[in-house]
Amino acid sequence: MPNTSIDVFPRRSILRLSLAAAGAMALGQPLRALAAADAKQITVWKNPDCGCCLEWVAHLRKNGFEVVTQDVKDTAPVRKKLGLPDKFGSCHTARLGDYVLEGHVPARELQRLLREKPHALGLAVPGMPVGSPGMEMGDARDAYDVLLVLKDGSSRIYQSYPSKPPAKS
Repeated sequence: MPNTSIDVFPRRSILRLSLAAAGAMALGQPLRALAAADAKQITVWKNPDCGCCLEWVAHLRKNGFEVVTQDVKDTAPVRKKLGLPDKFGSCHTARLGDYVLEGHVPARELQRLLREKPHALGLAVPGMPVGSPGMEMGDARDAYDVLLVLKDGSSRIYQSYPSKPPAKS
């Protein structure tokens, strides 16, 4: 009768390794899903009395982002802490992963930012342009630019939005 214990041991080892690999892959799926969920979580620092900030938060949630809000009287210290120059200031400041967001940035550009992952500080829509998310006033829209803010404090246009005159009644 041949000794099969030598032949069986490698098979068992291979089986164990296969099961361990399958288990690791199965456990990795929830971790990847958790990482993806975290990638869409935004923390927004805003004035508690600002209606347009609430509208921007609603826009983000409508577009699949999980939003945590922090009410502050002044967002300038938050901007400073996050390294965003004051020249990009608006009414609220946010954090999306490693990126800083300032102002009424459309969710579409945030999704693009997450896809492209540019080497940058973040995105900004300085001021409060009419027609930007949270600043809707009927059909009217000011022309505005979403700026890609680079780590050295400079910026370039990331996306332009044209103006749209109000509808005639």
